[in-house]
Amino acid sequence: MIIKSLELADFRNYENLKIEFSSGTNILYGDNAQGKTNILEAIYVSATTKSHKGSKDKEIIAFGKEEAHIRTILERDGAEYRIDMHLRGNRSKGIAIDGQRLKRASDLIGRLNVVFFSPEDLGIIKNGPSERRRFMDMELCQLDQIYMNFLSKYNKLVVERNKVLKDLFEHPEHSVLLDVQDKQLIEYGSVIIKAREKFIRDLNEIICPIHEKLTGGKELLSIYYEPNVELSEFEKKLSLSRQKDIYAKQTTVGPHKDDFSFIVKKNDDGIDIRKYGSQGQQRTASLSLKLSEIEIVKRSKKENPVLLLDDVLSELDSGRQNYLLNTIGDIQTIITCTGLDEFVNNRFEIDKLFKVTDGTVSSEN
Repeated sequence: MIIKSLELADFRNYENLKIEFSSGTNILYGDNAQGKTNILEAIYVSATTKSHKGSKDKEIIAFGKEEAHIRTILERDGAEYRIDMHLRGNRSKGIAIDGQRLKRASDLIGRLNVVFFSPEDLGIIKNGPSERRRFMDMELCQLDQIYMNFLSKYNKLVVERNKVLKDLFEHPEHSVLLDVQDKQLIEYGSVIIKAREKFIRDLNEIICPIHEKLTGGKELLSIYYEPNVELSEFEKKLSLSRQKDIYAKQTTVGPHKDDFSFIVKKNDDGIDIRKYGSQGQQRTASLSLKLSEIEIVKRSKKENPVLLLDDVLSELDSGRQNYLLNTIGDIQTIITCTGLDEFVNNRFEIDKLFKVTDGTVSSEN
């Protein structure tokens, strides 16, 4: 799978842009705040329908404009596909593939698989549980449309249930709604918990050897799923938490409170590096996690994803840089950086080079 070209209209700081990529390594370089990351964001939106930053559609549309357009041309199994996407502020986005409008945005998932790696990802281990859930959900949503649908329903339901909880003081008659919502919460949440259990099992098979190589065999990494509630206990604990939820005015039980831990064993001693790991250990585990994403997509989709590296190389030491570069192999890669320093020139075989300056992109080879 490769991206052949990308066209943008009124997207972030791009009034009009057309860029044609190489199937190998593409470098986008330039000063900060020129629009390099915006190009990667547009690709990510084309793949997942969402911004990697969590931005709403109206925040992506250029200031003073009513809508933005993204057109992505893909090549997959020797055939070309065109993804057109209209972002329209407070209205739902319009998506078409080869001119055929999709009834649901979720039908786009799986057409284009990407792995996005930014400096923020290096903090996923030490950051809070929401960051780790976000990583897990972003990956699962790309791979599993059923999961994405149930996660969307579950998240909306939690918001609705929280609203009922907040309104109970003035409208105690609304308490009957909680019984209906709780049944749905268990239905949707159970699917999420099962999918996450399997994801962590599969992830462990992949990440352990990667991490062992990254540390020269000095450390063994294992990931443990920490569900807020076990599947068999979900109904019971949700019922028991009813009064607590009413008092707190929020839903306190369910997979929206999940986490997962990273246990590193060194000389037979295991530590949870979320709390007790050094910055080096946390960064190495984060890199292992992102590299595992590539392999997960390969195994699940039987093809390479497109790798998006957003100014991440400057955050890695030479050892981690080398491992990352050796892993890329034949994957189409689009990289942003601030300058073509000696590292980039000496370590990369650059297939296509672009300079980004204030919303304009010029090819240099």
